[in-house]
Amino acid sequence: MAERIVLALGGNALGNSLIEQRLAVAAAAVPMADLIQAGHELAICHGNGPQVGMIDLAFETASRTVSSIDAMPLSTDGAMSQGYIGFGIQKALYRELRDRSIEKMAASIVTQVLVDPNDPAFTNPAKPIGSFYTQEEAEAIMQADPSLHFCEDAGRGWRRVVASPEPQEIIEIEVIRSMIECGHIVIACGGGGLPVIRDGNGLIPWEAVIDKDFAGELLAERIDASLFMILTAVDQVALNYGKANERRISSMTADEATAYIAEGHFAPGSMLPKVQAAMRFARSRPGRRALITSLSRALDGLEGHTGTMVTA
Repeated sequence: MAERIVLALGGNALGNSLIEQRLAVAAAAVPMADLIQAGHELAICHGNGPQVGMIDLAFETASRTVSSIDAMPLSTDGAMSQGYIGFGIQKALYRELRDRSIEKMAASIVTQVLVDPNDPAFTNPAKPIGSFYTQEEAEAIMQADPSLHFCEDAGRGWRRVVASPEPQEIIEIEVIRSMIECGHIVIACGGGGLPVIRDGNGLIPWEAVIDKDFAGELLAERIDASLFMILTAVDQVALNYGKANERRISSMTADEATAYIAEGHFAPGSMLPKVQAAMRFARSRPGRRALITSLSRALDGLEGHTGTMVTA
C-alpha cells in the first residue's frame, strides 16, 4: 500500500568531501528510487554536519588571507549546504529515476524553521560546529567576542558550540505541501532547517543548529505522512550497543522506548535523538509509525525484513 514517507538521511552518510558526497549520493539514490518505484510519496530531509563545517572552515580560512572575503554567519553556511547537498540529491535521483523510466522530478527548498528565542537550549549551547582550535586560540576568540562559546571536544581540540533549540514551525510548509500534492519529490529542512525568529513581519536568522531528526519529524507531521523513516549507519536499534549482551530489536512502543532511554541504552548525539524523534511522531496521531534502519535497506525495512519499527 502506497504511503507518504518522510525520509531523514544523516549528514555523515553523505561523505566528508565533494567527491565522497557524489559517490554517497549516487548510492543513496538507489534505495530512494526503490521507494518511489514502489509507489510511495517521498519527502527527504538530510543532515549537514560535516558539510556545513567544511563551508564554515573554507570561508574562515579565506577571510584570514583575503581582506575582501568575510567569514560567513552560520545561517548562510547552512543555506549553502542545503543548496549543494540538495543539488547532489536532485542530480542523482534524476538519473536513477530515468534509468527506471520514472518521470518524476525532485526539487530542493531552502527551508527556514522557526525557533523560540527563549528556548532553554540558548542558555546551554552544546552543539559543536566548525573547525578545531587550541585552548589559547579559543579563549582569545571568546575574549574578543563574548557572544561566542567554545568547549573542548573529545580530546581533539576546542570548537565553537551553539544552541540546538526545538523546531516550532516550518516557514515554507505550504510550498512543500503543494509540491508533494502535485506528485513531486521534495528535499527540505536540510541540516534541520535554517533557524529563524519572528521580527514583526520579517524573520531574523538565529545562530543555532536544529537537530535534523526533530526537524524531519515536524515535517512528517505537517505534511501528514504516515511513516517517518530515519536512515542511519545500522540496520536496527540495539540495547546494550557494543557490549557482549547486545540485543537488536525489531519493534518497540513509545512507552518501551521511554523505559530504554531511562536505562541509558541510547547515546546522546547518536541514537538518542533518533529514538526520541521516532517516539514523538508515533505518538502524534493514531496509526503513524517511525522506522529506524540503514540507508541501503530502506525498502527491506518498510517490508518488515529489518529495521526497528516504533509505534505508539
